[in-house]
Amino acid sequence: MSVFLDNAATSFPKPDSVYLAMDAAMREVGVAPGRGGYRQSLAAARIVFEARSALARFFGVSDSSRLVFTHSATESINIAVFGLLKPGDHVVSTTVEHNALARPLHLAARRGVEVTFVGSDACGVVSEQDIARAMRPNTRLVALAHCSNVTGAVQPIAEIASTARRGGALFLVDAAQSAGFFPIDAEGIGIDFLAAPGHKGLYGPPGTGILAVAPGITLEPLQVGGTGGSASTPEPPEQMPERLESGTVNTPAIAGLKAGLAFVEEVGLEVIRAKETALVDQLLDGLSGIRGVRLYGPRHGERGAAVSFNVEGHDPAALGYLLDSEYDISVRVGLHCAPDVHRSIGSFPEGTVRVSPGFFNTGSDIDFFIKALREIIS
Repeated sequence: MSVFLDNAATSFPKPDSVYLAMDAAMREVGVAPGRGGYRQSLAAARIVFEARSALARFFGVSDSSRLVFTHSATESINIAVFGLLKPGDHVVSTTVEHNALARPLHLAARRGVEVTFVGSDACGVVSEQDIARAMRPNTRLVALAHCSNVTGAVQPIAEIASTARRGGALFLVDAAQSAGFFPIDAEGIGIDFLAAPGHKGLYGPPGTGILAVAPGITLEPLQVGGTGGSASTPEPPEQMPERLESGTVNTPAIAGLKAGLAFVEEVGLEVIRAKETALVDQLLDGLSGIRGVRLYGPRHGERGAAVSFNVEGHDPAALGYLLDSEYDISVRVGLHCAPDVHRSIGSFPEGTVRVSPGFFNTGSDIDFFIKALREIIS
């Protein structure tokens, strides 16, 4: 029995429709969009346009040209951070960020940007009041993750968006763990930059991501080159999305992302979240009944689908190895690319065992995992 419980890293398996869409895009289209007026190129451009339009609707972005395709949420964050900030600007972030945001901010700090990292409570939640107290007259950006990939803690992004706006700052949300799990209305909430991967809760393939940029904001491109248009000038185009999409986009991957989003919309976001929440509740109940287990993050209320724990007297890396080698159960161990989170919750430097069920898991998977863990630690 093979059980995959690392959906916070990437969702697996994908819906069959994702594999079929990618195969068809390679076999039946197979060319670059926007690089020719012939039918195959137009068909590729249509795939990209339809995917962009569908994602914009899903995330509450009224102008689909403001939604840019990237290869990851990490790239999306880098485009926003380095395309916006200049020396002397101030940023407010938190001590519970993934390296996808923390590292760009640390690099920006070395280049003259001031950064304040606001602390969290014991569950990893940051208050909007602490964000407000950290803001300054030169605060240009408030940037944080919607949901933690370690603890499942969910930040109050609507309240923080209002706090940022009152202070005259823009608001960046890393939605790596929340896109496809929580409803996100970027314009309704007041999110100026929404970064999300395609390969997690949207069920697309690895190597896909999006960045939604609010109207009226112009970013300096992270890279420049061919865009399929405005070829007569050495300067990057002003119009979106071409300004931030130099090079040939990965049409087959975008076709897969489009199919993944269609799956989410067909099944329903509420249905997906209800099933994953039930699996998380079952997991938390099972773990809490094992002597020596320490759970991290919220036990009740709104949370994401990542559960982290440690077992007294057992190294998390050893537990992960035994779960894999003896039971064919895939979990994540260590720091999960989020060392500051572990410093905040007291699990640094060893990290934790992280279990993250997905829509295609079952209650039997959770029972099997709990049984296997009991056997290992006994």
